[in-house]
Formats: sequence, structure tokens, C-alpha cells
Amino acid sequence: MYPVDIAQQAPDRIAVIVAETGDSISYKTLADRVNQVARVFRAHGLGPGSHAAIMTENVIPFAEVLWAAFMSGIVLTPVNNRLTASEVAYIVNDCGAEAFITTSTYADLAIELRNEGIPNVRLKLMIGDAVVGWEGYEEQRDAQSVDPIADQCQGTFMHYSSGTSGRPKGIKHVFSKQPLLQDNTVAMAEATRVGLGEFETILAPGPLFHSAPSWWMFAVMSGGATVVLMQRFDAEFALQLIERHKVTGVQFVPTHMIRMLRLPDETRLGYDVSSLKALLHAAAPCPPEIKIAMIEWVGPILYELYSSTEAVGTTFINSEEWMAHQGSVGRAISGVIHILDDDGNELPAGIPGVIYFENPMAFEYHNDSGQTKEAFNDRGLATTGDIGYVDEQGYLYLTDRKSHMIISGGVNIYPQEAENVLTAHPKVADVAVIGVPNPDMGEEVKAIVQLIDGSLAGDQLVDELIAYCRSKLAGYKCPRTIEFRSELPRTESGKLLKRLLRDEFEGRSHVATQTTS
Repeated sequence: MYPVDIAQQAPDRIAVIVAETGDSISYKTLADRVNQVARVFRAHGLGPGSHAAIMTENVIPFAEVLWAAFMSGIVLTPVNNRLTASEVAYIVNDCGAEAFITTSTYADLAIELRNEGIPNVRLKLMIGDAVVGWEGYEEQRDAQSVDPIADQCQGTFMHYSSGTSGRPKGIKHVFSKQPLLQDNTVAMAEATRVGLGEFETILAPGPLFHSAPSWWMFAVMSGGATVVLMQRFDAEFALQLIERHKVTGVQFVPTHMIRMLRLPDETRLGYDVSSLKALLHAAAPCPPEIKIAMIEWVGPILYELYSSTEAVGTTFINSEEWMAHQGSVGRAISGVIHILDDDGNELPAGIPGVIYFENPMAFEYHNDSGQTKEAFNDRGLATTGDIGYVDEQGYLYLTDRKSHMIISGGVNIYPQEAENVLTAHPKVADVAVIGVPNPDMGEEVKAIVQLIDGSLAGDQLVDELIAYCRSKLAGYKCPRTIEFRSELPRTESGKLLKRLLRDEFEGRSHVATQTTS
């Protein structure tokens, strides 16, 4: 179903609430605004298959634009609102966006974008007070009729995920002009699997520019859910919201659960969470002790999905299964799992190898045929490069991360970007960026640096290098700590042996020190 369908059944039902402000919108008003935004797209020449980009906080207009795109055949790319202007410009230009929607929160960045250049964008809308060069989103929207456009058709997302080169890659699934869905069976499949139905109340603590939270919003709102948006996660506030709104479902990353479990017992247990039917977690590996503690607290309503933005395959596991197969991410519900060695041979149960899926969803990396080709083997099986094994019953276990990716608080960070920046610093001879254990975020970014002149090593240079990186990249991609080494472990062919560095820090209690060795 679409907002207009929900509006016909329950026009006054709240569609979205912003937790921090209390702002809300009914399904009737949302349906009208969706039609208006779709008309704005058409008025500026965006037809089926056109691309639009959006960069906002977790705000109500995100839902308006999402549904307008999904009812007008627009391919929508959410952009990470923590990126720099040059990083944003790259994504907007690479996806071929003809429209870009942002908010006045990012007015300074929007002004910088004029210098960076986004030449293909002919519709620049700013929610709130617009700056020079941008049109007011509300003014453009409200000038349009609330009647639906004549050529409604299905739209979709094209999220971005960094590739092995460190440059973000658009993950593009097959698009063809298709009529609107007649029911919500497919859209709600993920919610239905965890026991959620129509007209639920869902807490959304994750940023909507990420693929899992935005797809989750689409899924649950297809069943008329009220979505409570958090603009910033706070563990106790999340519990307050669950109690206040009688929330029935949440999608978490492990960091969210860790922070709730670390609240004092009298605080955490003082809130009524009995309304919850399902807690779904994804995006990052969850420590077994955290899962056990969550299940003991909320009961067997914890579910896990393992997938990727590419959607080559998906596994699923519920609480009862996980307790019997601790550490597993479940059995396949989409695609057929194959574990292959480096030569493409099938490996037996219990032996780690590269995880491939048979019958993957068709996709390609936008503007990168080389990386697209690398994702498939000669049998048509697809992989994102993760390493793992299956047991005799077909349960999948992950043992490594794709392409040395760092996952911090559920956010994917690709070290190549920071390595490229730091390598360009005139005092740096060599650098390796890795993820090291962080008890709150799962991992944090660390740089191991070889200097041209080792005598310069010290706290002053650490601060200089971190500031240099932050001037080029979003802060979360940059190292929090730096250690200096006389030499980095490389093979004779020049390959950096990151595994040796990661193993060195595995299990170490990591603090924000800056040392030399």
C-alpha cells in the first residue's frame, strides 16, 4: 500500500513523528504532499528513471520525498549528511541527479556545492529557509495540486557504498517502468517475517541516509505504521519513546543495544517495553554476550538479518535458533549460499571461504563495470567479499569483513579513503588504516603511520595528521588515534599485510593513546 491507500482507511492516523520536536504528519496530509512533490518532479522534467538525491536529517520531508519518488518512477539516492561538500558533489554528480533536496541545516555546505559544481542538477530545493541558488522546498511543494500525477509508476533507491578503491559506488538494481504495487505483501515481507503486521508503531533510531533504515521505513509504512524518528540516538530517550508511544518494533544496530544495556539497571528496567513485538538488528556483527543479554531482557523477540545493499542474498535467524547456533547469522531466505575457496571450489561445512550466493538479485555498480564483473564468478554466483562458513544445518557464520572494511556503530567505513589522504601528507611515507576494538562503537578508526623522518613523531604531529585528514574527509572516516612505526608489514610485491596489524590489536583494551614504536 501507499500513503494514499492508508489515508483512505485511516486519514487521521499519524504517519511520522519526530521524537525530539514532536512534529508529526497524518497519512492524509502525507498523501497530499506526496502527490505535490511528485508534481514538482514532473514540472521540472524528471520522469520515470530520472535520478534525485536527498540529504537531510531524520525529518518528515524525507518521507514525503521517498514516497513521491516511489510513486513517480524516480530513482532516489539518499546522501550521507556527514560528508564534506566535495564528497557530496561526487555522489550527486556520479548518480546523475537532476534534483537535489536538502535542509537549511546544511546551508553552508549547499553554498560550498556551488563551488564544487553539480551541473546536472536543475532542481535544487531547500527545506526551511533557502539560501541563494536554492528554491524553497515548501513553496515549490505547496504550489502544486494534491491530485495524483497521471503517470504513476514504481520508483526505487540507489544507495551508495564504497568499493575496494575507496570511492563510493552506486548500487543499481534493474529499473523498468512498472505500475504501482497492488498490495503490500512484497514490501512488508521483512516486517512480516519478524511478526509485525499492519498499523504498527515503529521506532527509527538510525539515519535514513543508510540503506537499512530507509528500506525499513518504506517496508513498515507500506502497512500503515506510525514511524517515530530519532534525529540522534540516546539510549534512555529511546526507552522513553518505546514506553510513551507503545512502540511495537525497532531496527537497531549492535551499538544501540550496547548503549541501552550499559544504562544502570534501575534506569533501564524502569521503563515499560512490554509493547515490543520485534527487535531487528543488522548492519554489523553483534557480540554474543550482547545478544544473550538482550534476549534475557526483552525475551525471544530479537531477530537478525545478514544482507548487503547489493542484496546478493539474505540470511535470517530468530532468538530460539540463535541460542542453539550462537554466533550464526542464520540460514538463507534469499539466494543459495556457497562457500568457495580462492580457486572457486566448493568448501565443506565448517571451512571458511568467500561467501557467494546463487540466484542473486540483479545489480551493478553504477559507472563501474570492472567492480561489477568482480562481484560475479563464471557460474553467475555473486559475492560482496565477506568470509565465512556454514555448519551442517546450513547456518552461516561470518569470520571476516569485506575488503578490510571498518564497521563503527553500524556505519561502514572504508580505510582506503583515509589512507589516500594521509599518504598525500608531505611527512608521511606509508600508512595503514585499520579498525581496532572499541567497547562502545564496536570498532574505531586507527592509523599506523611510517614517517619520512621518524624524528618528527610525537603528539603534535598526531594532531596535525588528524586535522589534515578531517579537512579532506568526513570526521567519522578519519583516525581517532595514530601510532608511528618505523616500517609497515608489506610483502615483496608491495601488498600491505593488514591482517597482521589487526591481529595485533584484537582483544587489546584500546584507549585513545598516541604512541610510537
